[in-house]
Amino acid sequence: MITCAKAYATSGAVRKRIITLRKAAVAIAFATIAGCTTSVHDPSDATAAPGNAYTARAPEQFLVRLQTSQGPITLTVHRKWAPRGADRFYYLVQNGLLDGERFFRVRANFIAQFGLNGDPAVIAAWKGRTIPDDSVRVSNLRGTLAYAMTAPNTRTTQIYINLANNPKLDAQGFAPFAEITSGMDTAERLFSGYGESAGGGVRAGKQGLIEAGGNAYLTRAFPKLDYIERAVVAGPIK
Repeated sequence: MITCAKAYATSGAVRKRIITLRKAAVAIAFATIAGCTTSVHDPSDATAAPGNAYTARAPEQFLVRLQTSQGPITLTVHRKWAPRGADRFYYLVQNGLLDGERFFRVRANFIAQFGLNGDPAVIAAWKGRTIPDDSVRVSNLRGTLAYAMTAPNTRTTQIYINLANNPKLDAQGFAPFAEITSGMDTAERLFSGYGESAGGGVRAGKQGLIEAGGNAYLTRAFPKLDYIERAVVAGPIK
């Protein structure tokens, strides 16, 4: 069996790639493939759920800027709306996980979904890293964001933007954690021509090709998909 120490020492090229990408998510994926476990969070962080080392406490309110292929979108994240969801989102953005991700499920006047990394190894590493549910404190109104899920306590990295008022999702347990405060017109321009065919929702169970092929598959099969060029935390709101 390859030890964690040997796994990280095996290839200088791999280490260089991890550093260059500046993605803790890639380091997690590499360790998972090698049969190791690793933690990149502060173990004293009391907000991390038991057994979940991939969440960090977020500011109570903070801005995130998404530079997309259609233009900029600014989000305001409200931790009081959904603390666990906000904490996970903060971690994902801070560690570059959203960069390059496709909006692979866009249905006009419904939702625009993203949250599957372009690297299949990273998708695999995060697939089982769930967070407990948050209660629904804010309705799924136009411009809000919430996590996709298959059942209670199964939220991981997949997120959708409400492109219309979708209050019917409230009763199903989808808890918004953020809202678009600038760039809603950008979100509404995201390419919706593929509908469900590029992968569909997580509940449909048809995302296997994305999981296996990542962005290489999506670029080849669905070249018109819009994407996040970069996501950055623009700072806390005081």
